[in-house]
Amino acid sequence: MYKLHYYPGNASVTPHMLLEELGADYELVYVDRDNQAHKCADYLALNPTGRIPVLEDGAMVISETAAICLHLADRHPEGRMVPEISTPERAKFYQWLMFFTNTVQTDFLVYFYAERYSTDTSDASEIKASAEARLMDYFRIIDAQLGKKGPYMMGKATSLLDFYLLMLSRWGRFLEVKPSTMKYLGKNVKLISERPSVVRAFEQEKLEAPFA
Repeated sequence: MYKLHYYPGNASVTPHMLLEELGADYELVYVDRDNQAHKCADYLALNPTGRIPVLEDGAMVISETAAICLHLADRHPEGRMVPEISTPERAKFYQWLMFFTNTVQTDFLVYFYAERYSTDTSDASEIKASAEARLMDYFRIIDAQLGKKGPYMMGKATSLLDFYLLMLSRWGRFLEVKPSTMKYLGKNVKLISERPSVVRAFEQEKLEAPFA
């Protein structure tokens, strides 16, 4: 049985949705982030960075959302959450996943925690505004991709990219233009958020609407 260490709505929500989608046997382990449980000795022994999520797969401990998702997809190939290896589709899949985790997700950290990115806290508002502008550019790129390929990131079939994108779009509900209002991205968000696996995961985390 897997153990997913999570906090509601955090980056753990993507592997949570994926576990439900794959029908995997798992246990949720709540990390009380509000009381700094992710900084306690027990959690740091699992993940020295103190970040959420962590997945325990037997004796194996994995951190970083994208790594956890890839591991789950590899462990459950019947779920077809990634394209076949050594194909052009697999290469494009890697491209978009790296874009999501290295570019979009990183700028969300800047957006939500702008005060951490300068020694002068008076810079925070400008840092946040700059991050928001970049995020809006990223979501326009994603919307255009969905317009060309759609309704899913890899075309006609779902992949773990779509679950990852729902998480990012949900975080984007605070932006001046919500990603879910974009023409093609909005359709993708609706399709994924209505999947029974996603509904179950959101109910378990007690996430309330609007979801994106």
